[in-house]
Amino acid sequence: MPAKASTAPGPGKPAAPRGLLRLALFPILLVAGSYCSADGDVPLVTEAARPPAVLEYEIVNTYPHDRGAFTQGLIFRDGFLYESTGLNGRSSLRKVVLESGEVVQRENVATEYFAEGLTDWKHSLIQITWQSKRGIVYDLKTFKPTSGFSYTGEGWGITHDSKRLIMSDGTSTLRLLDPKTFAQIGTLEVTYQGKPLANLNELEYVRGRIFANVWQSNSIVVIDPLNGRVIAQIDLPGLLSTADRGPGVDVLNGIAYDARHDRLFVTGKLWPKLFELRLKPTALLAP
Repeated sequence: MPAKASTAPGPGKPAAPRGLLRLALFPILLVAGSYCSADGDVPLVTEAARPPAVLEYEIVNTYPHDRGAFTQGLIFRDGFLYESTGLNGRSSLRKVVLESGEVVQRENVATEYFAEGLTDWKHSLIQITWQSKRGIVYDLKTFKPTSGFSYTGEGWGITHDSKRLIMSDGTSTLRLLDPKTFAQIGTLEVTYQGKPLANLNELEYVRGRIFANVWQSNSIVVIDPLNGRVIAQIDLPGLLSTADRGPGVDVLNGIAYDARHDRLFVTGKLWPKLFELRLKPTALLAP
């Protein structure tokens, strides 16, 4: 997704006023998705228009994060974080020690590419680019590119379930890709209270649900992969303190999940910290 400083619009997309952003993410539906009861007086809310649950969380740990990392993609695997950082001429693929934030392995991306989302598949890492319509496949151990693939439109975020790659492009539509051929095999339209939700950015598959950063917001939405409905959200407006918001600090972006220990990690672009969160128990997520 585009770069966006906290006080200036990112390339290709104007920054929206803060109030409008909140309304865009949390629409108040007065008519759409509802219908009247038999007496015509009391609106009844359909399942599609039902407000998402707000998931509670606690901060378990705080770890250092490279202030120079314009985080676009983040995963956790085999005890390490793997991170895709963006910006033309500064994009990279990194292997990071969680506890210290130390970058122990790095592959710089060709200068013509603005790197975006990142996911793993078997023994490979898959990184997409913003406007170059190009995906890069790396060997997990060596970080050397082994192949690539093309797609139409923009690339923002990418994750996977057990069978498919799931890719965002800044719209409300998620693309479903074959992990072997990278051919598009389907789509998933994401809705919030019955209305399309655009600006879906970094993605992570967590306990049977798709977690997505929404660009220019402080929230992560939880998407049902069967129907695209946003069934819950995690609101993180005060996660990074005012004291840590130095010059250039940008938006919340970056979700990683340690399935073995049920740990959720989040950070942002040029953030000095990465947070480990524990979600309060909820039946909305698979055990």
